[in-house]
This record gives sequence, C-alpha cells and structure tokens, in this order.
Amino acid sequence: MELKTITTNTPEYEAMIALRTKVLLDPIGIPRSYINPEKERSDVLIGAYEEDNLIGCCILTAVDENTLQLRQMAVDTVLQQKGIGAAILAFAENIAKERGYKMLMMHARDAVIGFYQKCGYQICGEQFFEVGIGHHKMQKQLS
Repeated sequence: MELKTITTNTPEYEAMIALRTKVLLDPIGIPRSYINPEKERSDVLIGAYEEDNLIGCCILTAVDENTLQLRQMAVDTVLQQKGIGAAILAFAENIAKERGYKMLMMHARDAVIGFYQKCGYQICGEQFFEVGIGHHKMQKQLS
C-alpha cells in the first residue's frame, strides 16, 4: 500500500470524492454536492493506494496553529478492518507532527469511536449530531 498526498483538481482528487461519496455520504442520503472542493484547496488531502487504485483517504484541516482536524476518513467498504484506516491515520499524524501541530482532533461518527480509541484518541464532551447522525469530538495529543 502506498500513502501519499493528493492535490485538488486532479484525477486522484476526483477518485477521492467518489470514494467519500460512496462510503460516507450515500449511506446516509447526503448528496455529492456536500463536498466543496474550493474549501478543500488549502487542506492536506491523503490517499491510500493499492496498485494505483484509491482504497482509502482522509483530509486534514487546520483549526488553529496547534490543531488539525481529521475529516472525511473513508476506506473502501470491501477493504475495511484490514489495517488501512490505521495506516492512513498514522500517516496523517506524521504529517501533522512534521508541520508542527500538537493536536489532532475529529468529529467521529459514533459507529467508529472504538477504532479511534484503539488508535489512542479520547472522547471530549457529549454526543452531538452532524449530517443527521451521532458524533463525538475525539482528540489525541501528538508527541
């Protein structure tokens, strides 16, 4: 598996949008138009590839000078629970550290809280709803 950053307005980015739509948006009835490429231009876009096929991705968005937010983490449904998400997360954490960030946080869907806890993230606060489903803020201090 190869992990690398992706640039907007490329075929790789279009594949990322398609994967996010299939894995994250379609199952909860959110249209593809929810994704705003203009807003993602300054984000760090990460893709996981197997033989040139995008199999997983995530986005890192700056919250402030110390914190990045992990967003839109998606792994192809037929490949989940094979370590791809953990590899993407470790790659994202390394990028965050290299860029001087001290904290990585996310709004985790309740269904995947256990995954993030296994990766060292802690719940911060009460449940809230985004896109109609339960989430919790989770975060991890980066060393």
